[in-house]
Amino acid sequence: MHALIFDFDGLILDTEASHYEAWRRTYQAHGQELPLPAWRAGVGRVGGFDALAELRARVGHPLDEPALRRERLRHRDEIIATLEVRPGVHAWLADAHRQGLHLAVASSSPRDWVVGHLERLSLLERFDFVATSDDVDHVKPHPAVYQHALAELGISGRQAVALEDSVHGATAAVQAGCFCVVVPNAVMQGQRFNEAHLVVGSLAECGLSEVLDRARAWRGDVEGEQRRPDFR
Repeated sequence: MHALIFDFDGLILDTEASHYEAWRRTYQAHGQELPLPAWRAGVGRVGGFDALAELRARVGHPLDEPALRRERLRHRDEIIATLEVRPGVHAWLADAHRQGLHLAVASSSPRDWVVGHLERLSLLERFDFVATSDDVDHVKPHPAVYQHALAELGISGRQAVALEDSVHGATAAVQAGCFCVVVPNAVMQGQRFNEAHLVVGSLAECGLSEVLDRARAWRGDVEGEQRRPDFR
């Protein structure tokens, strides 16, 4: 295995919970509750659950959308400003460097959002490449952003471990050919990640070397299946 490819939102920094909480407050201000299952369905993709359209339909009257957006983003940014990198991320990055692995980010978010936060967290220089929605025509669950990162790194999917937090992200990583480890955040807890090769509660719960061993075994199985003759 030659590389680790990290998702950003919800995996490196738990912005997913921040987005949800900011929208939940907005709904409550209008006497509504924001359904978590509907929110989860849109995590990790563009064009999923439309929280604003849903709120507009529920209240049944026009909203001051610019003011609503300003207040929501203020709540979101207040929450994000208090967040630390998710447990185990720093240790995995350091261990990956010691083992000579390439590091990349593959995110469905815009470049200014991802790079801005990575710079703020003093993490940008740790990565060899950052792929975002600005680089591709389709975002997760489409594999394009992973394919772009893999091409820039000069490797195939079978040579990379992808780290994700959402169902749509796992789908994209697996379709790109990567060994996929899912680390659910608070919003995504309890979901079924059927496509993932491994699900862990936190990167602090398992070591990089252990995951690489599992990924190498998986790669050997995949390549063995491809070499096996078909006697039908």
